[in-house]
Amino acid sequence: MTLALQDIPLKEIDGKDSSLANYRGKVLLVVNVASKCGLTPQYTALESLYQDKRAEGFEVLGFPANNFKGQEPGSDSEIASFCSTSYDVHFPLFSKISVLGEDQHPLYAALTATQPVATGDGPFRERLKGYGVHAENQADVLWNFEKFLISRDGEVVGRFAPDVTADDPRLLESIEAELAKG
Repeated sequence: MTLALQDIPLKEIDGKDSSLANYRGKVLLVVNVASKCGLTPQYTALESLYQDKRAEGFEVLGFPANNFKGQEPGSDSEIASFCSTSYDVHFPLFSKISVLGEDQHPLYAALTATQPVATGDGPFRERLKGYGVHAENQADVLWNFEKFLISRDGEVVGRFAPDVTADDPRLLESIEAELAKG
């Protein structure tokens, strides 16, 4: 028997035990983040989106991961400090995890199994090939800042490629549609 998405054990970036059940009834955007990536400036738009929508029952949840070219080498406390001082991040951050490979966290195993294809996938995948990065399994997380949208009832309802930013109309429309379901 597999655990429901909301019951998978997680650790907050400060070490406290947690799970998605703490966010039951909210629309969630789960993002694997990194501090030393070309996409790191997405923190700004993610924080803005979080601030704009959280009163409506929306949360951005950041999961630092060091799976891609060592772009998240820091400890949890270093990551938390970086996010706070460099991007004034207030959305919840979790302890660093692995989002693919043999040590893939159960949360990401569930997310990718449920939603194996990302909206907007293609252009960024092709760009990565130019850097010698070839994702073997189409369902694997491609890079930092891939986004999974989870409905208020805990279902994965969308997945967005790393270069689909927080202000992309495709992502915003999906979030609005979920929030409208009240």
